[in-house]
Amino acid sequence: MKIHGDLMSGNCYKLKLLCNLLQIEHEWVHVDIMREQTRTPSFLQLNPNAKVPLLELDDGRTLSESNAILNYLAIGSDLLPQDSFALAKVQQWQFFEQYSHEPYIAVARFIACYLGLPAERRAEYHAKQPGGHRALRVMEQQLEHTEYLVHSGFSVADISLYAYTHVAPDGGFELTEYPAIRAWLDRVAALPGYQPMPASP
Repeated sequence: MKIHGDLMSGNCYKLKLLCNLLQIEHEWVHVDIMREQTRTPSFLQLNPNAKVPLLELDDGRTLSESNAILNYLAIGSDLLPQDSFALAKVQQWQFFEQYSHEPYIAVARFIACYLGLPAERRAEYHAKQPGGHRALRVMEQQLEHTEYLVHSGFSVADISLYAYTHVAPDGGFELTEYPAIRAWLDRVAALPGYQPMPASP
């Protein structure tokens, strides 16, 4: 199978991290999002939504949206709980990541690192800070009580949120005031098979 993505993107990196942790064989197809390679005719045939990551199976079927791919690849492993409530808690955190975390932390990082914090985006960058810190405080509150985000242990919920949280300082979100998050980041980075994200642009 192939995974199309850009490892600088947290949404893509989370899949690379999962594949390393579970030793899933795959071909990584680099897609440069800054050069608009998701808008080529060949890519649009695979994903009309023009976004990465994209999973392309051996039989030609495709799957988009990072957390959907993450859960598909984790089926049958300890990283995706079989208990219905634990599974729902995993999904709760994944929805939180997409709606309450990524729109602030990932976007601020993109403006700062990819665009170089241009004057015309500076107000937007600063406007993202309060929402990002709200999300971090929610995570901090949970991680003060549990080693991982879901009581059942390390799961795809942690991978989903690790991706952009560990590079949050790139978007101006210093983590010094979040000791539980920092300890959690260290635990994830110590897992066998861990692969770091490439250095930020």
